[in-house]
Amino acid sequence: MANLPPDRYPNHPAQPYAIPGGHSMKTSLAILALLFMTSFSAAQEPHHNDPLLDHLTGNWILQGTIAGHETTHDIQSEWVLNHEYLRFHETSREKNAQGQPAYEAIVFIEWDESSNEYKCLWLDSTGGGGLSNPIAQGKRGNEEMTFLFKDKKDENNSGVHTTFVYRKATDTWSWLIDNEDVGKLTSFARVKLTRK
Repeated sequence: MANLPPDRYPNHPAQPYAIPGGHSMKTSLAILALLFMTSFSAAQEPHHNDPLLDHLTGNWILQGTIAGHETTHDIQSEWVLNHEYLRFHETSREKNAQGQPAYEAIVFIEWDESSNEYKCLWLDSTGGGGLSNPIAQGKRGNEEMTFLFKDKKDENNSGVHTTFVYRKATDTWSWLIDNEDVGKLTSFARVKLTRK
């Protein structure tokens, strides 16, 4: 029974199942699996590419003046969630009374092609409230990103202006933070990021 002529009994259980067009079931399944894997990997491609943000990935040392004090922080930065967001984790080397970093932040930045702007969520250890007015919009300059974090109490006249400026020649970043109160800007931070 196993030696049935294939031309006389093409769909007999003893014969390999044939699909019209001359392909076997194994070949068809292999083709289907290959198509699935190709479409799945295409779906995994990064959706938001931003060359300026790419320069911010890696491990950095932040040094400079924040609130009138010289400081040093460490920053680890990487793309997360299918290359949708750049996440950086910032920790100060200075410690508080409990031996923990005196300052810590987790920041997410994305480039939004549709609105041609950056969006930023900044969560830090300065007393909470990061989710009450969480998203800052940012504009792209030549080699810089400028964000405005609006004050939830007075969105029109108060907030924090944060500018990241990339220096291609030295592969460093300048980071400028100014507080705005009733339309007047006051310097809060002037720091530089260099690669570890």
